[in-house]
Amino acid sequence: MAASEYRLPPGLPRPLPFYTFKPWVKLGSPILLFEHLHKTFGNVAHYRFMGTPIIFVNDPEYIREILVTQSNSFVKERTVQRMKILLGDGLITSEEPFHMRQRRIAAPAFHRQRIAAYATQIVESAVAAADRIIPGQPFDIAAASMELSLEIVARTLFDTKVDAAIRSINDDTNAIMDLYNFIVAFPRIELFLHWPIPGIVQFRKSKARLDKVVDRLIREHREAMARGEADNGDLLSMLLSSQVEVLDDCGGPTGQMESMSDDQVRDEVLTIFLAGYETVANGLTWTWYLLSQNPEAEARLHAELDKVLGTGVNRRLPSLADYPNLRYTEQVFAESMRLYPPAWAMGRMSTRAIKLGPYNIPPGAHFFFSQYMISRTEEFYPDPLRFDPDRFAPEAKASRPKFAYFPFGGGSRQCIGEGFAWMEGVLSIATLAQRYRFRYADLTAPVPQAKITLRPRDPLHMIPEAH
Repeated sequence: MAASEYRLPPGLPRPLPFYTFKPWVKLGSPILLFEHLHKTFGNVAHYRFMGTPIIFVNDPEYIREILVTQSNSFVKERTVQRMKILLGDGLITSEEPFHMRQRRIAAPAFHRQRIAAYATQIVESAVAAADRIIPGQPFDIAAASMELSLEIVARTLFDTKVDAAIRSINDDTNAIMDLYNFIVAFPRIELFLHWPIPGIVQFRKSKARLDKVVDRLIREHREAMARGEADNGDLLSMLLSSQVEVLDDCGGPTGQMESMSDDQVRDEVLTIFLAGYETVANGLTWTWYLLSQNPEAEARLHAELDKVLGTGVNRRLPSLADYPNLRYTEQVFAESMRLYPPAWAMGRMSTRAIKLGPYNIPPGAHFFFSQYMISRTEEFYPDPLRFDPDRFAPEAKASRPKFAYFPFGGGSRQCIGEGFAWMEGVLSIATLAQRYRFRYADLTAPVPQAKITLRPRDPLHMIPEAH
């Protein structure tokens, strides 16, 4: 296609740096830019940065085109690729055909029957988290949710006890999150990873500590396998015992098989560890905040728990058998992730010319679409800022386009752990809400911070009331 035949959506007439001093252009706050584009130009818009066209997409059908129909014409864009310095070639950052090969290896750990076996461990971890809470004493629900989710992922997916080293993962993850904007904005940072630049030094130290913890898990699992000890079907054991096909220089199959290297295993473990606990923890944090602000929804949640799990001396802990009956609890979690989606945006880069409706877009363009933006668009969610779990009743869900809500992505790259995340969220909410109601203790509303995930900028304090 000749350059003259390309047709971009409406957008900013000048390159983005020209607008540096506008209130909607702020480093570390890309949602401000998305909101401006949507308000000014509608559901599809563009701007340019360093000569590259950037397409903002807030249309469910166009998002389907990118993630499903024309997915073979896209690869991960720059900001995701930049995370390779942390995650290597894990499931989030790798491209085909390597990605699909790794996904097939990890898939059995997330099979429905395997996930079901995790239910008891999820509830046990949530009970332990509830036991650490002191009625009437304020605490940071964000930090507590991180600790709970980290313990669940460690026990279920990696069959390991949560010791001081595992808990340190949270500290180093927080340090890397604080450096996210620096990492993304630093030009060609891959060439400077060994330079004594303060931010890079801090990233390097946190990454080294994370690698050390994961390397210890790999070593301990390999030693257990060498002793002939049977694995428990956890993800790490599956990765270590798997055989993968060797590819030639062009990415084609050779017919030869080999075990995954420790570096490959480390990339996958680190990816699933961080993605698996960080996203659900943030989803839980926002859920507790929203329930504290919406007493009617909170009352309906407790009514469901009383009906399904009993009251007084007849009250019991939730189990796998209860999961299908906790429908309103699931709707609460879904509505929380609509307003505050942990994975708040996604991006792709076109490898060939792309047609989206009336627009013809050149190869090399970057496309961004935001779960945060589309789930707050009135076209799909009337009165979008209102917390209403009934939006996720079956009839309401069926009335919306599929990609008006995609908290776990879509297409062949859809989050492999989505089923696990839903069960973890619902059973954790049910277990904790049986014991407590949480009252928001801070004077101002929490400020969401869009980094790798959407997390509160500051500690989010709650006062627990025994229920």
